[in-house]
Amino acid sequence: MADSVCHKLILRAILSICFLKSAFSYGFRSCTEIPDSNHTIFRCINRQEPDIINIVDDLLPTATNLTISRCNLSEVQNRSFQHLPNLNSLVLDYNHIVKVHEQAFLNLTQLQTLNLSCNDISSLQHVFDDLHNLTELLLGNNKLNNIDTFLFSNLINLKTLDFRRNHLNNFSVLVQSITNLSSLTKLDLSFNSLTTLHHSTRLPRSLSILYLSYNKLYTLECDKSFLKYVKVLDLSDNIRLSYKAFQGLNLKHIKFLHLRFTNISAKKLLNYTKVPPWHIDFSGLKLKNDHSLSSLCFLLQHHHPNKKQLSKLILQSNSIRFLKNNTLSFCPNVTDVIDLSKNEIKNTGCLQFLNGQSQLKSLKIEHNHLTKLPSCNKTKIFHSLRNLSYRYNRILQVSGFAFRNTPKLTNLELNINIIAYLDHKALSGLKDLITLRLDNNLLTDVYNDSFKDLISLKTLNMRNNQIAVIFNYSFHTLSNLTILDLGGNKITQLKPHAFDGLLSLTNLYLDRNRLKDIDSMLFGKLKTTLKVLDLQANHIQYYTERTHSPFINLTKLLDLKLDAQEPYGITLLPRAFFRGLKSLRSLYLTNNHISGFGAETFDDLTNLEFLTLDNSCVGIAQLKPGIFKNLKKLKLLFVENMGIKYFTKEVFGNLTGLKVLHLNRNAMLSLDTHLLDNLPNLSYIDLRSCPLSCGCQNSDLQNWIKSNKRLQFPYLYNITCQDHPGSYFHNFDTNVCYLDLGLYLFSSTYAFTVLLILLPLLYVRLYWKFKYSYYVFRSWFGEQWRRLRDQEEKYKYDAFISYNSADENWVMEQLLPNLEGSLFRLCLHHRDFELGRDIVDNIVAAVYGSRKTICVVSQSFLRSEWCSLEIQLASYRLFQEMEDVLLLVFLEPIPERQLSTYHRMRKVMLKKTYLQWPGSNCYDPASAKELFWSQLKRALKSSNTGSQEEQKLKEENDQRRERVGVGIHGREYFVNQTQIDDEVYYLMP
Repeated sequence: MADSVCHKLILRAILSICFLKSAFSYGFRSCTEIPDSNHTIFRCINRQEPDIINIVDDLLPTATNLTISRCNLSEVQNRSFQHLPNLNSLVLDYNHIVKVHEQAFLNLTQLQTLNLSCNDISSLQHVFDDLHNLTELLLGNNKLNNIDTFLFSNLINLKTLDFRRNHLNNFSVLVQSITNLSSLTKLDLSFNSLTTLHHSTRLPRSLSILYLSYNKLYTLECDKSFLKYVKVLDLSDNIRLSYKAFQGLNLKHIKFLHLRFTNISAKKLLNYTKVPPWHIDFSGLKLKNDHSLSSLCFLLQHHHPNKKQLSKLILQSNSIRFLKNNTLSFCPNVTDVIDLSKNEIKNTGCLQFLNGQSQLKSLKIEHNHLTKLPSCNKTKIFHSLRNLSYRYNRILQVSGFAFRNTPKLTNLELNINIIAYLDHKALSGLKDLITLRLDNNLLTDVYNDSFKDLISLKTLNMRNNQIAVIFNYSFHTLSNLTILDLGGNKITQLKPHAFDGLLSLTNLYLDRNRLKDIDSMLFGKLKTTLKVLDLQANHIQYYTERTHSPFINLTKLLDLKLDAQEPYGITLLPRAFFRGLKSLRSLYLTNNHISGFGAETFDDLTNLEFLTLDNSCVGIAQLKPGIFKNLKKLKLLFVENMGIKYFTKEVFGNLTGLKVLHLNRNAMLSLDTHLLDNLPNLSYIDLRSCPLSCGCQNSDLQNWIKSNKRLQFPYLYNITCQDHPGSYFHNFDTNVCYLDLGLYLFSSTYAFTVLLILLPLLYVRLYWKFKYSYYVFRSWFGEQWRRLRDQEEKYKYDAFISYNSADENWVMEQLLPNLEGSLFRLCLHHRDFELGRDIVDNIVAAVYGSRKTICVVSQSFLRSEWCSLEIQLASYRLFQEMEDVLLLVFLEPIPERQLSTYHRMRKVMLKKTYLQWPGSNCYDPASAKELFWSQLKRALKSSNTGSQEEQKLKEENDQRRERVGVGIHGREYFVNQTQIDDEVYYLMP
């Protein structure tokens, strides 16, 4: 079974590697390669995959450094890394690993560092047998309570072994497991449950560093020579351990012994043991009063008469409250450092307690209760003191000449206090001072003589104070200053001569202040030296385009930070804003809300190598072609979360040196492969969280990814298809994109051409039919017709008059007086249509609510769409429903060619009688009009289905041919009595 599994895993690894080399050579399911690592360094962070083999099986065998951290892992299976034989460092920390199988690290013969800390491992059995070259093994923060005797038997090169924060309680078994580790130099057993150092074998002679702090030791119970070769021994925080445990122990090689918070008396330790006192850390040994300190110094002085010096005296955490003059005068000369940190000292005076310490270089009084540094103008001077630290106190005030007694200081740390007042002369006399830290205090002002004497100062840190204004000449004597940190203050104004005298300044930090503008003249004074300028999180904004650059003179600047301007970002970036920055290497513009970038924005940044624009746009952004045209040296470009929908190849056309491109969290649906072809040195491109479409527009991109062997797409296998849920970008089906489209294009083009030819013809011939059908359907849908047909015998009107408003005078002056009254009731649209009702519904109701429809035809009538609709509806009743309801009255002669386009009207004229209003040139106008009204009234009185009387009248009129000017079948003739046209008929009463 084991062999079968082994063969499967090997085959799987081989296939994976081959597949990657031939296809997806730079895409990994759960890991990313560090750019420019040449396929050697990989990171797999925050992955939800529970199987470690699935996480690493597609990694390249060239991997040397692998980190798998904060993943959802519970075990490390056999042969998990066997396809990675070149691994040199493997980090598996902060997972949830409970079990490590015996052959988990098989084939990792080159591994030197293995980190399994911060997991839930409770036991280990033969898991390190194959790691012959391992030098560092970290097992801290687990649940180990016992160690197998042979667990480390093959780790002959192991140098560091870390067991911090486990549950170990048997020291003897642990020693047996490491006794053969001849190269082991460091063993960390802090924060375990050891009660004794009882042992059955010896420690390796190579072991020189042993940490046993925070255990439960009450006795050492070890052989006198057991710790003989240990140089650093930490036994702190074993509160039950007493001095008796050290009696007889051989600690002749000890260089550092840490006994803080044990039950050991320093006096007894020195009197009854042979521990070298000059190598003891006396922290936490209850030396809280002046008498105890004096006794300690006496013992140190006389314990070894030939040794007159100590390199350091560590007195931390002893609850010391005050120090008298000459307290330490009985001690041997301390040459390096005296550390009085983490005590309860409220006043150090002018350091008189250091009398006799003429060679001391460093003094630390951190984490105490100091409230004031007094003036030391006329006190003893300590010429040897170089470093002085008052960090983490409660100092409110520093008096004038506070450091006159330490004139040779090179490093002074007053940071992390509550200093609100720094006297003008507080730092007087410190001409050798190189580093001054005043950060994290409550300073509000900087005076022009505050730093007057600090002519050698190189670093001045005043970060996180309450400074509002930098006045003129505040730093005018600091000609050697290279680093000035004013970040995190409330600076709203920099006076014109604020930076005068800073002839060597290279780094200026003004971030997290309240500056609203950048003064080119102000910074221009630093043009020959300034290399780093930090303006993050200020209030810099511009409201108009301007051509003058605030950086025009900073030709040496290498690093510029303008991130996250408050409250809304820079918003508007002026034209040529970065002009003059010819040497700039790094530019930060993240978290701004810039409305747009001009094509010339970065033109002057010819040496730029790093550019980040993450979160710097408003909504959807579009980078203009040529915006990066001069950035040929750019190596890293971050444009994450800018709302970018697409790029053109011209945007990145000249970025021939670009190696890393971050496009994560943008709105891109596709990416042009020609863009990637123009970036010959690109090795890493991040497209995660982009809604890439799995359609034909990205088929070229998918093929490009498969065939490319130089470019890494991080988490390629995890990129999903937004338009096809459940599908993945790396393998969506592209076959449909490569069909022979010629036939489809020809067919569609042919059909489209035919349609274009037919549409005009159909429009001319069927326009009214379609329009009429539409209105008929609307009326039918509203159940108008059904209601009206049910009331067929109960007409509301005798006739509906269809006319154009241009003929309204004729209707009102001629038609209404002759027809309406006792004889007929007429329907006129301007008078009888229902208000608020749809006009189409009103027309339908009028046509079907009247016995007849009279169409008053004229040129204006023919041009009206509503009149055309009315005649269409009436003709529908005439032809489809076989009801004689339509009467045509022509007010003027209409040429036949004009009537030919009105197919429905021509059809009516061929089948039914129509009337022509007699013109003024008629032979007998009066008789003609009388005949016109008579025939119209007769037609209105006839039923819709016709009658014998009406037919008889027609026959009589056909026989009477008189020249009265009223035509029957469409044309009016003006001829003599003898010129009779067979096609013309006359109506007579």
